[in-house]
Amino acid sequence: MATTAVQQQVQHAGGAGHGADHGHSEHPPTSTGIDHRKMLMWAFLSSDCVFFASLIATYVIYRSRAQEARVGPFPSEVMDIPYTSISAAVLLFSSLTMVLALAAIQRDDVRGLRVWLAATSLLGTIFLGGQYFEFSAFYQVEGLSLQTNMFGASFFTLTGLHGTHVAIGVIWLISLLVVSLRGGVSKKDSLNVEIVGLYWHFVDIVWIIIFTLVYLIPYEEGPEGLEAIPEAMFRLLDGFRVLVGFRLV
Repeated sequence: MATTAVQQQVQHAGGAGHGADHGHSEHPPTSTGIDHRKMLMWAFLSSDCVFFASLIATYVIYRSRAQEARVGPFPSEVMDIPYTSISAAVLLFSSLTMVLALAAIQRDDVRGLRVWLAATSLLGTIFLGGQYFEFSAFYQVEGLSLQTNMFGASFFTLTGLHGTHVAIGVIWLISLLVVSLRGGVSKKDSLNVEIVGLYWHFVDIVWIIIFTLVYLIPYEEGPEGLEAIPEAMFRLLDGFRVLVGFRLV
């Protein structure tokens, strides 16, 4: 009897210790009620907003100054808007497949997750291939490089760093897909997929801004064009701020 009582106490203590360990393995809630990993991603994206805003502002200023200095080639001479529009559509469509991937894992549909993660990473890779072809054409055919003029330096820096972000996202997606194939992703891990989705959607939003400013909005040469830049920049950045604020809520 005494031995049985001691064994029951030991088992009870072991169970309590196991429950305590399980509690420590969970991520503690934050004061906002949002998981701290998601908050960390939002903090990173906020800092990246400032980073890209400075690059975009630099590009807009340098592009107009290059036109004023009459040092070609100019944007109107090298830009292929129909071709880049297709690349932009591919990247934006990848946001839809990313949403479908998250919806699949939230339903505990692991197979659907794998399909849509593969589709998203494939679309991102196609976009990177299109950007590589565009850069090659600008350099080999048009003679535009980082050293050619201020437009070339700011253009390759801005779009190249965005392409780097896309490449990081593709690697992240493929890594998650590999983990899923090994059985390491289930419905309880949906937050990991959501965090990847936040990063991917941010990259897509940034490309909308870059595509609009770099490819679609023409700037006049000389001081008249420079005077129109600040208002356009403020409107675009304010719209981006409102969009990010909406997502945070």
